[in-house]
Amino acid sequence: MTLGQLVALLGGTLEGSGDTLVSRVATLDAAGPGELSFLHNVRYRHQLSSTRAAAVIVAPSDAALTTRPRIVAANPYAYMARAAALLSPAVRPAPGVHPGASVHPGASVAADAWVDAGCVVGAGAEIGARAVIGPGCTVGEQAVIGEDSVLHTRVSVYHDCRVGARCVLHAGVVVGADGFGFAEEEGRWVKVPQLGRAVLGDDVELGANTCIDRGTLGDTVVEEGVKMDNLIQVGHNVLVGAHTAIAACAGIAGSTRIGRHCKIGGAAMIHGHITLCDHAVV
Repeated sequence: MTLGQLVALLGGTLEGSGDTLVSRVATLDAAGPGELSFLHNVRYRHQLSSTRAAAVIVAPSDAALTTRPRIVAANPYAYMARAAALLSPAVRPAPGVHPGASVHPGASVAADAWVDAGCVVGAGAEIGARAVIGPGCTVGEQAVIGEDSVLHTRVSVYHDCRVGARCVLHAGVVVGADGFGFAEEEGRWVKVPQLGRAVLGDDVELGANTCIDRGTLGDTVVEEGVKMDNLIQVGHNVLVGAHTAIAACAGIAGSTRIGRHCKIGGAAMIHGHITLCDHAVV
């Protein structure tokens, strides 16, 4: 694409030739001819003068530091992400059901969805338009996968659970396993039936081997736009507010309420039955 085409689609201010062609995004030190780079951290500012990139994305405060063709944007990092998505779009398989998949006759699979080899789709399950169910996945009875969502290899979505539209669940994610509920009686443990669901809103992304437990009686809810890294445990009846981001190896105990737009760092441990306000940083 030309820089002019990118700016027409994504906004920003173009300085230099709009006919400059770029084919992919690269870092300042690694970029070469035909590649678009970006500066979003002052510690890499010294690389701006030596980069071989065809063009760069910079903040207004850095626009005068280079004579290369450039796109000036308030948030160069976010602009880079959108440009990279345009230049390197995800490849989706052709629609259909692989002969090696097992889809219950009572399940509903959209005509333009893809169900890969080794998948099991249970009775009453719904696979939405353009969804991609990767190899070895399990979608339980009455579970729903929203339109344009992608389940990578060996994702398990248990019965009755819900995955919203445009979600991305990476390999090994488990949505809706039983919460850790046991009542102690005379030195033994009595299992508490986990009768709720796990419900994911739209545009949620879960990293590899992250687990969202189903609720005991009510639901465990992950609201829209939440992003989680790998190896995160979300206990039963937790609420994770919209657009919160949680880094790897965090653990969230049951019945915790996490506000909207929170940022939870790697390996953070959140106790049960507490509330984090909106925009909290842990």
